[in-house]
Amino acid sequence: MPRLYFQVLFLRHIMSNPFIHHISEQISAASGLPAGEIAEKIEVPPDPNLGDYAFPCFSLAKRLKKAPPLIAKELAEKVQPGDLFAEIRPVGPYLNFFADRRALVRHILGGVLAQGASYGEGDEGTGKTVVIDYSSPNIAKEFHVGHLITTVMGNALLRLHEARGYRVVGINHLGDWGTPIGMVIVAFKRWGDRLKVETSPIDELLKLYIRFREEEEKDPSLRDEARAWVKKLEEDDEEALALWRWFREESIREYVRIYDLLGVRFDEYSGESAYTKQVDGVVARLLDMGLAVPSEGALVVMLDAYDMPPCILKRSDGASIYASRDICAALSRYEKYRFDRMLYVTDVRQSLHFRQFFKVLELMCVPWAPHLEHVAYGLLSFKGEAMATRSGNIVLLKDVLGRAIDLTRKIIAEKNPDLPDREAVAQEVGIGAVIFATLSGRRIKDSVFDWDEILNFNGETGPYVQYTHARYCSVLRKYGHAVPPPDADLGLLASDEAVAVLKRLEQFPQKVRTAAETCEPSLIATFLLDLCAVANQFYNVHRVISEDAALTKARIALVYSIQVILEKGLKLLGMKAPEGM
Repeated sequence: MPRLYFQVLFLRHIMSNPFIHHISEQISAASGLPAGEIAEKIEVPPDPNLGDYAFPCFSLAKRLKKAPPLIAKELAEKVQPGDLFAEIRPVGPYLNFFADRRALVRHILGGVLAQGASYGEGDEGTGKTVVIDYSSPNIAKEFHVGHLITTVMGNALLRLHEARGYRVVGINHLGDWGTPIGMVIVAFKRWGDRLKVETSPIDELLKLYIRFREEEEKDPSLRDEARAWVKKLEEDDEEALALWRWFREESIREYVRIYDLLGVRFDEYSGESAYTKQVDGVVARLLDMGLAVPSEGALVVMLDAYDMPPCILKRSDGASIYASRDICAALSRYEKYRFDRMLYVTDVRQSLHFRQFFKVLELMCVPWAPHLEHVAYGLLSFKGEAMATRSGNIVLLKDVLGRAIDLTRKIIAEKNPDLPDREAVAQEVGIGAVIFATLSGRRIKDSVFDWDEILNFNGETGPYVQYTHARYCSVLRKYGHAVPPPDADLGLLASDEAVAVLKRLEQFPQKVRTAAETCEPSLIATFLLDLCAVANQFYNVHRVISEDAALTKARIALVYSIQVILEKGLKLLGMKAPEGM
């Protein structure tokens, strides 16, 4: 989507804040600079002692032909605080604004309480469609840990876009075509046992695939045999199609069990096979446009003018390849969904592939080609004790999730053996730990799994956020009355610790908006850790339930807001929010 679109949305958001609106209008009247430009430049000082908002005066230096510190002093004499600000103070080149705390509390907390579980949601996506292509395991193979990031990141992006009002279509584009399928067919025909496959389909098919790769090193002609079976599939050979359907159905059944554990859903299961019949038509179109040319027996689109190798459409044997099928899939999806944005969530090693076929669509003069985005992420590795594997060096995702649940079960047995629903909580926390560890770092960076770290209830982890959420659920249960209290005097929450929490809560809608726009779920993970830090500081300093009924109601309103936003943030990442741990 155009960057201008997001800039307009951001400006609309910040100008809805009465404090920023007041600052912008006042400085605009004093300087002549448009209020919208001023609003975009307003900052939140890193040190609360410097105020709640600050305007850097650098942008006025050229217009007013004065030094920024002098401009700040002159503006301080002209800008009126009104009812919203207790003090306006020039500090070097900045004009700092200290909000009236009662007004600030009512504005922020009043907004959270009014919106409840919908706080952080938006309407900028109304009438717009986002298609997200993610997970995409290969049929006839076990769901391995290499699919973890794409699966949980795609799920988080789906939830983030839905929260901002978009219609979101989640597509699982299965690797169900091409040479790997031919390999499994060859292996099954040579060494397979149908009864064994029927008893344990994925395990046996994976063994057969690994056997093929081992035998191929001794006999390279096996690769040609596999390609011949792919050609039979494309020619609708009955035996080849029957085996393919069987492998596909058994694979999806296994994958759904993993998706259910992760809380992942898809609106469409498709695959490369769905587009093989469309390849010839698209290739003919590219030939007519003069884009497709023969090269060493294959058909390619030359991209040397864009510093890329040729995009191969068909191999020398006439079989289609990934790029041609992906081009067909994109064309088909636009016809079906008329999307405004389509995201492909795969690792960074596939960046060239996406650059190539995006460029081919652009050269085809497809007007929506700029709406295609590759959401690239780094690689995953394990630190310390290695994961046990059942098949060579392949780490299976179900083994990773199973180990996380087992380790969490042991921690709960040690720390809280009387916890109700211990097994359910162990599953929610164990799987949540894996999801949070996967999403907590910037996506383009490589991830390292350290079991001692990701399951640490006191570290910067998923269990820490879930435990903090459970703590505030416990406080609300102990309170035992309606929450939030409808008659709470929110102005009583004027302590430094309470205001620090409120300022974090105020950031949540913008964090959700930016996380969706930039496809960066780590922004939500970082926000949750920051919120937990200030919330726990508030909890450690102030007694929530006391003899002072009015103060108790106000603090309960704050605790309720913390709990609601922690739960909301966890769910946006695809995690559960246990009420007890």
